[in-house]
Amino acid sequence: MLLYPNFCCNNIKDVTQEILNKNNIKGILLDVDNTLIDLEHNLLEGAEEWCDNLKKQNIKFCILSNSNNKEKIIKVAKTLDIPYVYFGTKPLKRGFKRASEKLNIDFEHLAIIGDQIFTDIIGGNRCKMFTILVKPISDREIFITAMKRGIENKILDRYKKKNQKKKEG
Repeated sequence: MLLYPNFCCNNIKDVTQEILNKNNIKGILLDVDNTLIDLEHNLLEGAEEWCDNLKKQNIKFCILSNSNNKEKIIKVAKTLDIPYVYFGTKPLKRGFKRASEKLNIDFEHLAIIGDQIFTDIIGGNRCKMFTILVKPISDREIFITAMKRGIENKILDRYKKKNQKKKEG
């Protein structure tokens, strides 16, 4: 289903080389706001080490953010030493295509990691990517995102119930 991620976890650090290998992933697109940084622009603790460790396993990275704050995105990209696409217009495909081209990796070998169903997960699923939903780093969010969370939480509840039935059946 377009609304459901392929994998859910607490944060990016829960995404392991084993999960990537199992799904034939060669590159990761990373959302920024509430996935990598909080509203005060603090980077998730351990994000640099996680990224560096996966780079050593030949995983490529690119930031894909809907933010139009180029300076903020550049700062995170420089810290992680990875390319970026800002104002990515997720869930539209064009930002995903630009990021895919930067990495020279086809969609089928890319994962998108983000904290929002209506941007990251729907966009990634539309592109036939491996989609990973993480919990938001912070409870504080911009207004438009906070408005969508209630609906996203209902979708997540259905997703979890569906997966529980699969495990039991």
